[in-house]
Amino acid sequence: MATVDITGEQFASTIEGNDIVLVDFWAEWCGPCKQFGPTYKAVSEKHADVLFTKVDTEAEQQLAAEAGITSIPTLMAFREKVLVFSQPGALNAQQLEQVVDAVKALDMDEVHAHVARSQEEAAAAAGSNPAGPQDGTQIPGA
Repeated sequence: MATVDITGEQFASTIEGNDIVLVDFWAEWCGPCKQFGPTYKAVSEKHADVLFTKVDTEAEQQLAAEAGITSIPTLMAFREKVLVFSQPGALNAQQLEQVVDAVKALDMDEVHAHVARSQEEAAAAAGSNPAGPQDGTQIPGA
């Protein structure tokens, strides 16, 4: 499957409507982004069960800010609406394949249980209800 450009308006529905979504935050002026682009596209064509998306940080500055993007390229991976991987920097094909394989191999029952525990701990520490979804970046093996 080829990569799909998405906007801020499409971001939430894209994450919610697909099991596994990779997001490449990039910009046209970024040398490492240009270097990573062909690798990202080539790997996307090997994984029909994963949606590979791209966000142009110049055109989508608000989305980039909301996502906490401070360096590009930044790759994020979502599985079942949970952010399970986020890392700045260009990856080579082997590294990107490893990320895809790791995301596919995640035990999502364990991930969701971890997120629920984190929310409960945060609520207990704050003395209130959970503030919202956890991003999953603390998940072992993610």
